[in-house]
Amino acid sequence: MGLHPWDVLNVALFEHFGLSIGTWSIIVGLFLISISLLVRKKYVNIGKFLNALLIGPIMDLFLWLDILPDASNTWTDYLLLFLGILLIGLGGGLYVSGGVGAGPRDGFMLSISERTGLSVAKARIMVEGIVLAIGFLLGGPVFWATFIYTLILSPIFQFSLKFFTRLRSKLEGGY
Repeated sequence: MGLHPWDVLNVALFEHFGLSIGTWSIIVGLFLISISLLVRKKYVNIGKFLNALLIGPIMDLFLWLDILPDASNTWTDYLLLFLGILLIGLGGGLYVSGGVGAGPRDGFMLSISERTGLSVAKARIMVEGIVLAIGFLLGGPVFWATFIYTLILSPIFQFSLKFFTRLRSKLEGGY
């Protein structure tokens, strides 16, 4: 059905250069942290490093265990895909608004948003569009759901980030 743009890139790098998909996730994450340090240090903290270093091994573990079901291309797959995108967007905004650190990709996109004045959704779509193009040019797997991730997840993330940031401010102001 399709992968998230960053995973399209990770799979393409894996196919071209070896290492594991999770290892490429770590390498790309550390590269983005380096760029974020140059662009806007605000989003670089312990949470970003933990995210960069832990997501890759977890991804490799799930791929190694091979416990995730294959797509059946039934309506339940599409429902689960859209629910997953909704949960990822809501969860992303929730964890970033918590102030413990945005992951390398989210922090990079927030830095780009602040630096360019673009909305978080537009900055994220722009960055993920570029990542998608690079991954595709390297031969990464792109299917229709990849575009759904790219175009729908970003506005959900932005909405969730604003909502939970306002909620956090209200709760902190009440004490």
